[in-house]
Amino acid sequence: MNPEKASPSSTILIPVFIPAVVVILLMVVGTMSNPELAGEVFADILAYFTKTFGWFYMLSVAIFLVFIVSVAFSKWGNIKLGPDHAEPEYSFVAWFAMLFSAGYGIALLFFGVAEPVLHYASPPAGPALTVDAAKQAMQIAFFHWGFHIWAIYGLVGLSLAYFAFRHGLPLSMRSTLYPLIGDKIYGPMGHTVDVFAILGTLFGIATTLGLSVAQINAGLNYLWPNIPVNTTVQIIAIVAITALATLSVVAGMDKGVKRLSMLNMVLAISLMVFVFAVGPTVFILNTFMQNTGSYLSNIVERTFNLQAYTSSDWIGNWTLFIFGWTIAWAPFVGLFIAKISRGRTIRQFVVGVMVVPTVFTFLWFSVFGDTALHMIMVDGYTSLIDEVQADQAIALFKLFEQLPFTSIVSFITVILIITFFVTSSDSGSLVIDSLASGGVAQTPVWQRVFWASTEGLVAAALLLAGGLSALQTATIVSALPFAIIMLIAMVGMWRALVIEGHHEVSLQQHMQSAKGGPKAGPGFWKKRLANLVDFPARDAVEQFIRTTGFQAMHKVEQELEQQGWEAEVLFDESNCRAQFQVFQEAKLEFIYEIRLRGYAMPDFAFPESDRDVDGDDHYYRAEVFLRRGGQAYDVYGYDQQDIISDILDQFEKYLHILHISPGILPWKMEEHDDDLNNDSDEQPAGTELNDKPV
Repeated sequence: MNPEKASPSSTILIPVFIPAVVVILLMVVGTMSNPELAGEVFADILAYFTKTFGWFYMLSVAIFLVFIVSVAFSKWGNIKLGPDHAEPEYSFVAWFAMLFSAGYGIALLFFGVAEPVLHYASPPAGPALTVDAAKQAMQIAFFHWGFHIWAIYGLVGLSLAYFAFRHGLPLSMRSTLYPLIGDKIYGPMGHTVDVFAILGTLFGIATTLGLSVAQINAGLNYLWPNIPVNTTVQIIAIVAITALATLSVVAGMDKGVKRLSMLNMVLAISLMVFVFAVGPTVFILNTFMQNTGSYLSNIVERTFNLQAYTSSDWIGNWTLFIFGWTIAWAPFVGLFIAKISRGRTIRQFVVGVMVVPTVFTFLWFSVFGDTALHMIMVDGYTSLIDEVQADQAIALFKLFEQLPFTSIVSFITVILIITFFVTSSDSGSLVIDSLASGGVAQTPVWQRVFWASTEGLVAAALLLAGGLSALQTATIVSALPFAIIMLIAMVGMWRALVIEGHHEVSLQQHMQSAKGGPKAGPGFWKKRLANLVDFPARDAVEQFIRTTGFQAMHKVEQELEQQGWEAEVLFDESNCRAQFQVFQEAKLEFIYEIRLRGYAMPDFAFPESDRDVDGDDHYYRAEVFLRRGGQAYDVYGYDQQDIISDILDQFEKYLHILHISPGILPWKMEEHDDDLNNDSDEQPAGTELNDKPV
């Protein structure tokens, strides 16, 4: 355990935990001691930040979008977020359900009807209550919830997943700065970054919880008019649902978050399909196509539109609030997405994180927003405008009044809001706890319970201090320092990817010159040919690794030690793996490993023989693995000299990378070395056996 951490019953990193808790405590005590004064202060701060730093928020978000798209479609897009042989932990459906629920499920429920109606009634430019106002309303909604917010989430998630799973750094925001500041990420600079990440995440979640309870309160009042709409009911809701979130967070990622996320997706899609079916279906389809085209054609102009020639506070109340909220929430959503994205390529990650949620969002706003506009413009339901302007939280339930099965659908919606609330709170607690522990994945239950409770307390305090205005202020203010951190992290990832490119070029040259094996003399081609048509049994390959492979490594070890280098040879009896390591101070160690791997016998192996239809016939390979993962070539049948030559080829490339990348490459490999030591559930496509004995 890190010496800075607390007792064995805790994984808390004191230099991160204490400052974060002190700031949160001061904010809560100050707010609750004088809510009215706190509300006035929040309003003044919001106006100042909107006027002074609006340009910075908009420019930062534009840079994030350009960078992440460029990386995805560059040569780096094929890089895996993990070792080369890693496979995704979760199916695409489960993966999308979790990132959707964590990302912005509550936002869609709250703003899906309210935002288009409010923009239609009060557009930022031009006359209200017109066809042009309706078009503008939907384009703005698409812009606020489209590619830009997922670029923010995606940049943080991609950086964290890359550094944690590819290079073994802690799954924490500090790791994204390693290529720029090196080991200083483990000192005060790294602690400061994680403290800002915790504060941004906490205030972002508090904003979400504040919006959630407002909508839950409106829904309960709609279903049962005796329940009033006030702060007291909303705080009671925070307490009750935080208790449910605590139960979920105790259950953990797979049992709690994953199951709730899948439930959320089923309920959300069912609700959307219902409104699509009973609403103006053809109108929805037409507007979806038209609004998507308008969004894509005007995306650049809207990205840089700050209403510089007007004195309106619209940009601060809407665009800057939503982008600031997203930036503040990015450590949480980004880290959560990173946790569930191991094994995917950068291109898969970016496409999955940006395109799929964005298309779903456009469908959601088209179904709910355009249905509401159709009711107002065509059906004459103009009272919806006044009701939404009076209380945004009631918008969705007022829409349901004009649809069949109003009470049932409204009740299901309240349940959905609650489950989204619980999912956001419990996954947020897991993330904040990990940040406060220096990136530790497994933490004690009491710590997760502490953070879940703290989220509810902060949300309640901000509601007392001024409701949505206080939530907006806390979000935008906490987003400013983290936006700067994100820009620095982006530069760090770019530098790291340049180094990764050197690795890739070196590997391609090696494969072209050696065809996956060592350089050898004139007779070596016969050994390679024999390997291609040989399908050896397990015992033969095991014996080869124990003797020829292991002895070759020992010879290199002895020679290096005579040259003053530190080297070591290990053997894993349970998995039959021989591993050779070379160590340098403050550098990434060199690892060369030969593993026993089993495969189903191919049809062409013995065409004259009858195949076992159950696939019981197998052959085995002695495959080479490096730090970056499996290299997909077999050295069985090579003699000691051949293997020594291959080790030296790989070692030469390792030294070349260190030479061209001084001061950048020595990633810290601490608790994540299990990628090389235990990947029994990961195997190449087409295999029926894992690395372990069959």
